[in-house]
Amino acid sequence: MSTEVAAPTTNAGRASARDALKENLREYGLVIALIAIMGFFWFTTNGVLFYSVNLTNIVLQNSYIIVMALGMLLVIVAGHIDLSVGSVSGFIGAVGAVLMVDYGMNPLLAAAISIAIGAVIGGAQGYFIAYMKIPSFIVTLAGLLVFKGLVLFMLGGRSVGPFPTEFQLLSSGFIPDLIGPITLMAPSLNAAGAPIPNSGIILHSTTLLVGLLLVGLMLFLEIRSRRERESHGYEGEPFVFFVLKNLVISAILLFLIYKFASYRGLPNVLMVMAVLIAAFMFMTKRMTFGRRIYAMGGNEKAAKLSGINTERLTFFVFTIMGMLAALAGLIYAARLNMATPKAGQGLELDVIAAVFVGGASALGGVGQVTGAVIGAFIMGVMNNGMGIMGINIDWQQMIKGIVLLGAVAFDLYNKKKA
Repeated sequence: MSTEVAAPTTNAGRASARDALKENLREYGLVIALIAIMGFFWFTTNGVLFYSVNLTNIVLQNSYIIVMALGMLLVIVAGHIDLSVGSVSGFIGAVGAVLMVDYGMNPLLAAAISIAIGAVIGGAQGYFIAYMKIPSFIVTLAGLLVFKGLVLFMLGGRSVGPFPTEFQLLSSGFIPDLIGPITLMAPSLNAAGAPIPNSGIILHSTTLLVGLLLVGLMLFLEIRSRRERESHGYEGEPFVFFVLKNLVISAILLFLIYKFASYRGLPNVLMVMAVLIAAFMFMTKRMTFGRRIYAMGGNEKAAKLSGINTERLTFFVFTIMGMLAALAGLIYAARLNMATPKAGQGLELDVIAAVFVGGASALGGVGQVTGAVIGAFIMGVMNNGMGIMGINIDWQQMIKGIVLLGAVAFDLYNKKKA
């Protein structure tokens, strides 16, 4: 009797697990893919990938990609595309450089004006797309060419820099250690009695505290979100999967925090990214504005019939994209410590690839902020790892193209099966 009851229960549990895996395949797959790629490059680079200084460089090198990927996620979810973000970021970097270097403007005021110009650019493109019904591909392709030409015109073929020190801190600065360092292992001394670099373990305590608070906040929000879904009758993923997923993500974050703390702490730009990521997660999951973008991308006609002003929504989506492209341009310029005529060229490809690799659908209506961020880090780790291995840039481009094609093909395959 007991045996007959146990068998169906086990089979039901297995079926439930399989269904959960299928429903959350993209989310689980992204985390697994990131771990697998990091593990592969850790092995092939003899551990160089996980050096604290190298992990910091990965963040600094991909910060502007992640910033633009957040805006591009909204654009793609809304059912559009923006090919101009690289050129716009390069143009805004040039504007900021001219204001600060040539006219001696205060860096904060120059940055505010630059971001405002980015919003105007994005809004102008959004107007043509939303109200004049010109396809986004055409409008933003034109924008790519226009702003690439404007960069050359504004800079006149020269590089403008260096920037004021306070502006450079946007991309090269680190948060201060307000508590004081923690010494786990004192550095060794050489024959002259001086400490040998990198021979001890001294941790940036403020970074540890901030990191622990962020991980704790993430877990709290995940648990609260799960309870809210359950209270409204939505069936979530199995509890075991939920726990394992969050344990793995928390372990990765704590490892990265330890690595940052053992170097110079959290980069300033990482804190900027964290604020933006939190804001966009709140926007897409909690705000009516975000839900309407998904509705519009899923079925624009149905969204319009339900009372959503799709034209205004599209206009604001591209305005946000313009602001983020401007911010990314300032970060990129601050990292180089100069604005160059070729700044931003090709960045749009990395941004779009990051969003698609992160699970956004080419058909619109599907995509998550966490997926876009993980997708950007996957592309960043691949770039960094292949660079350390000495793989030629031509092979790097081909490999990234294959990864992008595979991600989109995988998405379309899942849609056909659904």
